[in-house]
Parts: sequence; C-alpha cells; structure tokens
Amino acid sequence: MEEQIVRPALSLQMDELEAGEAAVELDDKEPQEVIAWAIDRFGSELAICSSFQAEGCVLIDMAAKIDPKIRVFTIDTSRTPQETYDLIDKVRERYGIKTEIFLPDTHLVEHMTTKHGNNLFYRDVDLRLLCCQVRKVLPLRRALMNYSAWVTGLRRDQWATRSNIRKIEIDHDHGAIVKLAPLADWTEEEVWDYIRANDVPYNALYDKGYKSIGCAPCTRAVGEGQDPRSGRWWWETGAPKECGMHCSIETGGFEHELAALLGNGKHR
Repeated sequence: MEEQIVRPALSLQMDELEAGEAAVELDDKEPQEVIAWAIDRFGSELAICSSFQAEGCVLIDMAAKIDPKIRVFTIDTSRTPQETYDLIDKVRERYGIKTEIFLPDTHLVEHMTTKHGNNLFYRDVDLRLLCCQVRKVLPLRRALMNYSAWVTGLRRDQWATRSNIRKIEIDHDHGAIVKLAPLADWTEEEVWDYIRANDVPYNALYDKGYKSIGCAPCTRAVGEGQDPRSGRWWWETGAPKECGMHCSIETGGFEHELAALLGNGKHR
C-alpha cells in the first residue's frame, strides 16, 4: 500500500486573518525583517526550502546571521547537477548547516522510468509534469509535513504565475501551513548585489551562463538578455515554466498518469 504520511504534532499554525494582517504589515519590510519575524513566530517549526539557486543562497545567508540553527531542506530529484551538490557542501562548511535532504519515492521512480524511460520529459509536456510530480512535488509534500512554515526564494518578477505572490500567505496545497517569500519584491539585480556584497556562496553554473537552475537534463544556459527561465524546459512551446511545487498545474493528462502510477505502487 502507499505509504501513509502522518504529520507530527505541530502547534504554530496561523489562520487566514492572522496571515493576511501579517502580510500587510510586512509587505514593505526588508527580507531580513520578514525572516526575523518568521523565526520569532515559528522557531524550529520553520525551514528554508532551497534548490540552491541564487535566491535560496541569499535567504540562507540572511537567516543564518539571525539564527545559526535555522533549518534548511532541499528536494534532491536524483537528477540534480553536480554543481548543486558541491554548493550544498559549501553551505555546510560556511554556515554549519546540515541540509535536510528529501528524495523521491524509489518505487514510483522505478515504475515511471520502466514505463516511460529515463528521459520521458523530452517527449511530452504531460510526461514532463509527471516526472516533476514524482521527483519534486510528492517529496515536497512529504517534507512539509515536518514544518509549520516554509521560506521560499520566489520573486514576483520571475514569471507571470508569480507576479501576485505575497510575502506571507497560507499554503492550502500543503495542509494550510504558512508560506513565506521574503524576496518577493526584489529584482534579480538586488539578489546578485547582495551575493557580491556579502560573499555568499553560489552555484557555479551561474558562471557558465545559467540563469535558473533545476534538474540537469531540464536546464541549460541562456543568452545575454534572454528571460532567465527560458533555459528551463526549453524544448516546450506554450507550456507553463513551472514544475508544480509552487502552484498546482492541471492539464487533464498527467493527473491520470499519476493516478495510475500511484496505483501501481500499491503492491509494495
């Protein structure tokens, strides 16, 4: 049967009214103020979710200066670039942070790749979304059972689907926990200004022309002046530049495949 995930007894929940009031209060505050508020409010039930892109590195640096015991977790899709693994080690050495690693369900990956192949994502958008669901979204869902609030590196100018994000909101996709985006109103330039000013470790792929970094087969460098996310799933036309971790994606196709896949895992 499919593994049942039981949420630990976490106590620091917020309702919509409280979250809305906090979002208004903190909307014009600096990221460090938002992080400090979150640390004070949620303590050890707070964690930074980082894929170790530039934004995540900035958040870790800011948070570690406020609370050296800040929790950090990442979703290791098993298709992660070596440069990202190298950076995780650098972060550990620099800040003393042991990143919590969450991997995809081995059985689901086995079923998916046996049926569709290792590089299924190149053939069809629905298959790409299926791969993202198995390798990213489901592990994230399991990871977030451990926290009352999570911090993300989302910025409003990254993509159209992110233009209206608030610095604090209730995440109804993950059990109504709190989701924070302290860098929501920052630009890419501000992110890199902070990295340079504070000597923050960053992914070596940026020096090779990458602007947005995900799984190795699904990410490539982009030309000067190109949209930063144009290097993600570049072979797709008219498809969302999202994996589903930060917004629900419904196409009518991959949900059926996912349901069948989850059904195939019941014999474990």
